[in-house]
Amino acid sequence: MVALTERQRHRTHAVRVGKVVVGGGAPVVVQSMTNTDTADIDATTRQVLELARAGSEIVRVTVNNDAAARAVPFIRERLDILGCDVPLVGDFHYNGHRLLSEHPDLGKALAKFRINPGNVGFGEKRDRQFEMMIEAALRFDRPVRIGVNWGSLDQDLAARLMDQNAAAPDPKPADFVLREALVRSALDSAAYAERLGLGADRIVISVKVSRVQDLVAVYRELARRSAYALHVGLTEAGMGIKGIAATAAGLSLLLQEGIGDTIRASLTPRPNEPRTNEVVLCQEVLQALGLRSFTPQVAACPGCGRTTSTFFQDLADRIQTWLREQMPVWQIRYPGVETMNVAVMGCIVNGPGESKHADIGISLPGTGESPVAPVFIDGRKAHTLRGERIAEEFQAIVEAYVERRYGRAPADA
Repeated sequence: MVALTERQRHRTHAVRVGKVVVGGGAPVVVQSMTNTDTADIDATTRQVLELARAGSEIVRVTVNNDAAARAVPFIRERLDILGCDVPLVGDFHYNGHRLLSEHPDLGKALAKFRINPGNVGFGEKRDRQFEMMIEAALRFDRPVRIGVNWGSLDQDLAARLMDQNAAAPDPKPADFVLREALVRSALDSAAYAERLGLGADRIVISVKVSRVQDLVAVYRELARRSAYALHVGLTEAGMGIKGIAATAAGLSLLLQEGIGDTIRASLTPRPNEPRTNEVVLCQEVLQALGLRSFTPQVAACPGCGRTTSTFFQDLADRIQTWLREQMPVWQIRYPGVETMNVAVMGCIVNGPGESKHADIGISLPGTGESPVAPVFIDGRKAHTLRGERIAEEFQAIVEAYVERRYGRAPADA
């Protein structure tokens, strides 16, 4: 198998979303969406900041009514004052044409508009309201995401394709026809937008479904039939391990094939669970595939009968959390630190070997082993830690290693 980093990505147009480039061979972009009431300026600004600081490179906000439309420019202003230039995307359904027309500051504050062809309008109003959305994009010089969803598919198109299929000599399964309807809705809408004057380099397409195999099938077809930049992710992925597993599986299968220019994990958060988890999941998928690096990786063993103590688990969690917390500063101060590998191992079986393979690692004593913890740096044993302060001492060693290896040399050196 060809290494993923050597694979040729699916060729797509490059779309500029504020300061961010999506597609055209640019690194896969991580994005997320707020779940606050957008009309609540304080809460939405706070959550956008949290998502951006966690690594979300684009943040989408719901724009569903006049109050939300009035709030977005103030949210953008506050973010700018706070030094956060993350692009904001407006998520429009049903009334986006009116909101963009009646609130001119809204279009200026947003970096991109999300349009859902399935509910941009109904009946005779559909085409005109879609045209108004594209006219707004042209007026404000903004790209659009044409985002089709399984749950809000254009029913007229779906019914027409179902009727055609039923009359065919060899009808396809219903799921196949629905997938085709999703793809057709996205591509037909994009072509319509182009006829209205919006360039292909101003269009991102997404087709969201909630099952992994459907996701893979529709995006393979989109990649085969178009060169539009593609936003990939399951919709309604679910909660907890289920949502994480489904999202990671779907994204990985497509990214492995070079399909996908920007991604989101649509996780259902548990009560009081941070919204930023969806950002971390996308980063971990990209880093696991070798596509991008965001934070030093911590290898830790799963534990077994040799590791009845939970100390190595606590240390691994402590180091991993600490490393991620340092990244907003470290990514500026220590270029390249995001590629560092750290090992926190629990016993002598694999501990020394894994620690030697890491940039820096520690092998903690397992059950019945001598109560010492050798530390390996760049493949060589450098320290032996003992006593009650192993965690603090190892963290200090990691910090010193980062400074020594990744710190910038003085300008006059």
